[in-house]
Amino acid sequence: CLIDVEKVGKALPACATPVTDGMKISTRSEKAIEAQKSVMEFLLINHPLDCPICDQGGECELQDIAMGYGSDVSIYSEQKRVVESKNFGPLISGDMTRCIHCTRCVRFGEEVAGIKELGSTGRGEHMEIGTYVQLSLSSEMSGNVIDLCPVGALTAKPSRFTARAWEMVQHKSIAPHDCMGSNILLHTFRNQVVRVVPKENEEINETWLADRDRFSYEGLNSDERLTVPMVKTDGQWQEVDWDTALQKAVGGISKLLSEQGGEQLGAIASPNMTVEELFLLQKMMRSVGSGNVDHRIGQIDFTDQDDEPVFPWLGQSIQDLENNDAVLLVGCNARHDQPIAGHRIRKAELDGARIMAVNPVDYDFNFPLAAKKIVSPAKLLQELGGILKALAATSNITLPTGLVALVINITIDDTHEKIARELNEANNASVILGLDAFAHPRFADLRAIANQIAVLSSSKLCYLSNGSNSVGAALSGAVPHRGPAGETSALKGKSVADMFADKLAGYILLGVEAELDCAASAAAIEALKQAQFVVSMSAFCNEQVKEYADVLLPVAPFSETSGTFVNAEGRWQSFEGAVAPLGETRPGWKVLRVLGNLFECTGFDYVTSREILDEVQTLTANTPLNNDMPWRCPASLVIDAQGFESIIDRPIYAGDCLVRRAGSLQDVAQKHQFAIRVNRNVATHAGLAEGEQAMAKKNNVELTLPVVIDERVPDDGVLVPSYLSHGSTTGEVTLSRV
Repeated sequence: CLIDVEKVGKALPACATPVTDGMKISTRSEKAIEAQKSVMEFLLINHPLDCPICDQGGECELQDIAMGYGSDVSIYSEQKRVVESKNFGPLISGDMTRCIHCTRCVRFGEEVAGIKELGSTGRGEHMEIGTYVQLSLSSEMSGNVIDLCPVGALTAKPSRFTARAWEMVQHKSIAPHDCMGSNILLHTFRNQVVRVVPKENEEINETWLADRDRFSYEGLNSDERLTVPMVKTDGQWQEVDWDTALQKAVGGISKLLSEQGGEQLGAIASPNMTVEELFLLQKMMRSVGSGNVDHRIGQIDFTDQDDEPVFPWLGQSIQDLENNDAVLLVGCNARHDQPIAGHRIRKAELDGARIMAVNPVDYDFNFPLAAKKIVSPAKLLQELGGILKALAATSNITLPTGLVALVINITIDDTHEKIARELNEANNASVILGLDAFAHPRFADLRAIANQIAVLSSSKLCYLSNGSNSVGAALSGAVPHRGPAGETSALKGKSVADMFADKLAGYILLGVEAELDCAASAAAIEALKQAQFVVSMSAFCNEQVKEYADVLLPVAPFSETSGTFVNAEGRWQSFEGAVAPLGETRPGWKVLRVLGNLFECTGFDYVTSREILDEVQTLTANTPLNNDMPWRCPASLVIDAQGFESIIDRPIYAGDCLVRRAGSLQDVAQKHQFAIRVNRNVATHAGLAEGEQAMAKKNNVELTLPVVIDERVPDDGVLVPSYLSHGSTTGEVTLSRV
């Protein structure tokens, strides 16, 4: 960027030269061009001629600048510098001989990700970029250094040597894993997704992308992809054509409906399915006489569902998260569960916001906390009650009816007072409920207290909900107590927890692997195995699904279908399929449309997914963005918990069926050892030592894993992986040595 400025004897860098009145600048004078060529020659002195085999070839900034400003002849004849390639882990390939020492990747870790994973050692041309003490990159947003690197020094390892940049076709899409709705670009080659990069959207993900969204595409080509319809006959699975499979599904469900009625049929959907699929599912279920339809698979308490908002709204735009002066995180690990939201909260903290937390685990946030309360799930309600009591005391506010008696015996401490004071003094504050809060056994009471904290401190109550489309699912009517747009349903059904607890005769699963996705997985598996008839509609299949299902219908993942997601801020975002469906796979909305016709339901004559979306948007056009709830006084803030309490450890790369099959992400996850995690006090009390095998027992279910001493866990808690958590989110657990 060197320029020639009149009356200045040397070329100046344009990026660092202030503009003054009367300045005369030349960018293409003989002096400027000579200076630019000299800089390019220095940049290229040690750069290898790897362009023919470099993944960055064809989209390389250095290539572009060399073509525009470089010389066609080099006078350098010495030996080039060679740097040994670094192992940065399973996601990023490091060819550091190509590095030009721009340090963008170092600055990203320090300034954006908040984790200093990369740094420089050495001086001059001996300088090298690397990780500290030979560690691999493990940040949840580490893949962004691939986009920032102007050369081929850092490239995506899973797509290494797959295709040249000009051979791939680019498709716009939406990330399908969390409620942020990050904008992405799918790069396809020979009818396969081979790379995912961010699509710039300043209002959502800016130019960044979480590693989960970037590398999960590997799961699309998993060996466990379900590509043909299958039916179980006399205990044996057979591949069949679509007509046979659909007739089997309709016949089994029709028989169940005629013999036992609609109340014995339940439909459970993943919150990652599209608006179109969820709308047709609930429409079909209610047409055949069943209101049992739900998508809230990460929740177990639905006591207040009739009073809850129409959908779990963020309470503000994603962009406005960074404008908060104070934030209280309740049961929330935004850094792992919604990395883009975590990034926005970090930006708020860098701008002076006070971030506080009431959590069951002392999560490793990439920003400092001004105050925190780390307690077991059973004590979360009392800690929130303490904050509410402190808030009332400092503001001379009268608490709602019934609440005074609940908090009168709670002793408030300095932390309660600090959190209350920060919320009260902030001009723009938020109380954010995360996935741990949703999974709490008394979520209704927890939400009621959190809502009162927000009301009394003039803060916003915000939800960071499960999946990519939980907002769209609620708006589409995929809940048992309401139809589309939150309208009261004449045919009220059972929640997902009640459907499993009551052990219905039949189930329809849409994109759900109950044993891994549901908060009450043990109850789910027990109910499904005893069911008379189960239809599973999914892009994937495993051996456990084959144990309880009777019909398997392959539906397309997000990359092979058109559809719409609604993110946490209420933004509708549609996308088209990037590749043709694999094998005999069909888009989910088409399968549900045919099922509706076979059941002789009215209003299932859609030709395109756009027609379905138009109908849903017409129904929901006047739905307000509102998280207001009437006051509902909890019976008590005390949860009787004896001994040690189990706490969910939700692995970052185990949230849905696609991520679980992304090989490179699972290689990263293995570094986070599956273990029983306790702090040193609990280990001493239970007679356990780090590294030895221990058995955790709860509800007659036993789990044996190595012990890890982890001081992030509270004194009365035991942290176990979510899909090994004995089938429920919390409860008493006993520990013993093996």
